[in-house]
Amino acid sequence: MMRQLADRPEDVPMVFAERFNTGDVEAVAEVYERGAVFVAEPGSPLTGDEAHAANGRFVLLGLPITVRPRHVYTTGDIALLIVDWLIEGTDRDGRPVHIEGTATDVARRGQDGRWRYAIDNPFGVQPGIGGQL
Repeated sequence: MMRQLADRPEDVPMVFAERFNTGDVEAVAEVYERGAVFVAEPGSPLTGDEAHAANGRFVLLGLPITVRPRHVYTTGDIALLIVDWLIEGTDRDGRPVHIEGTATDVARRGQDGRWRYAIDNPFGVQPGIGGQL
């Protein structure tokens, strides 16, 4: 049985991973609010059908994702999630796959009390970008 949508912001990555690992693109789409932004590659935010298709390409690799939330910061109905993730294995064509990143995501609590991604930026933390104060 598939996990229901998250009651707490810190559970959104686990709900996403569980649904991702079923290979059910539609189940994954339910973890996003209407109009959500998905950043398939740095600098290229997508919404609507384009976002759904781009996310589906990751799901359709047929490989599991593991997620490890690093930080969750919440104020009211909005949360910032910093999540380490990894997709690794051999794809359907026998090629090795290793994709990883640290996401900077924004989740929002909907009117139904469930948390969903408003912004999913899987490659949000890039090595060498930024600086120290």
